[in-house]
Amino acid sequence: MLLEGIETLLVLAEEGTMSRTGSRLYISQSAVSKRIAKLEATLGTKLIIPAGRLIKLTPDAHALIKNVGPSFNEIRGLIFEHQNLDDQSTITLDCSETLVAGYLANALGTYFQKDKYISITTHHTPVIVENVQSGKASIGFCAGHLPAQYSFVAEHLMDEPFKLVFNQPLTALPKAIVVNDLKNPSNISQAAVLQKLGITPLMEMDSYTASAQLALAGMAPALVPQSIVKTLSIDDKYCFEFTELAELTRPIYLIYRQNSYKQPRVKNLVETIANLFV
Repeated sequence: MLLEGIETLLVLAEEGTMSRTGSRLYISQSAVSKRIAKLEATLGTKLIIPAGRLIKLTPDAHALIKNVGPSFNEIRGLIFEHQNLDDQSTITLDCSETLVAGYLANALGTYFQKDKYISITTHHTPVIVENVQSGKASIGFCAGHLPAQYSFVAEHLMDEPFKLVFNQPLTALPKAIVVNDLKNPSNISQAAVLQKLGITPLMEMDSYTASAQLALAGMAPALVPQSIVKTLSIDDKYCFEFTELAELTRPIYLIYRQNSYKQPRVKNLVETIANLFV
């Protein structure tokens, strides 16, 4: 029950509301409330404070998450490693949405015909890393810089290039462009490069597809990764490359726990994905 309560608190810290936490854990809102209440009773301290529709964490809750969160995920991952996968056990592949659309869709469509117990989820890189570390996902396929310390295998597959997309000819670097969230680990290194070149982030989107569509509609040039160019089949005449932007790449990784790789089905899926980049 203690582990159950800690898991609920960790999810609540990310989601901010009882309802979203319940949806993520596949339990009712009242069940979330009961789990938190039991955890508070066990620890003898208040962990949450209502703040309108949101939930505010107390200082004790923040301290608990900081001290226990990483260890909790590692324990959960170790438990996961000791589970045997039979032919009908679900293997979860957690991916960046842009990467699965740009590089895996066709291959996984074929792969699914011989192994139908594959589940694909999509998240940003920090969540993918957390899910692999905790065992929520068997394999992660993500872009951007990984944390300094991690307890999984990380195969570097490629450095994905970016292109400027616009519906009008670009003969020189634009002064302002549409980018994606520069606080995201996939893009965090872009800010310094753009600043050095004197390029202003006109707006920060959360979807490369939206950025590309705005650029193709003529709003402003957008910085778009190769995977989105492929997914949207953007014509070459709308894609532009400049030497000054060559360093704006993002590393793509395949990540998994070492013991998970010993499972034949996991190993087969890992190798199938890795071979797409050989």
